[in-house]
Amino acid sequence: MIALYLVAVIAVFAAIRATLEKNTGRKLPYVNVMNFAVAGALVLLLDHPLALAAAAAYFVGSTLEANAIASTYAGGERRG
Repeated sequence: MIALYLVAVIAVFAAIRATLEKNTGRKLPYVNVMNFAVAGALVLLLDHPLALAAAAAYFVGSTLEANAIASTYAGGERRG
């Protein structure tokens, strides 16, 4: 149970830092940490064999989302 509390504290800290940070480039790592915390909390909270699959699916989806946001912020693909 202590692992769940540790994950929750890290997620709350990342949420506060992401909210207070003005620079978008410095905000993105905190958003990514929140995604890791949600995936970890899913595994720790759900006592079911499919909890790991659900957490893995959430983790992959949130990683793709974070990469898309970072790519868009960086200017995306240059065409032409």
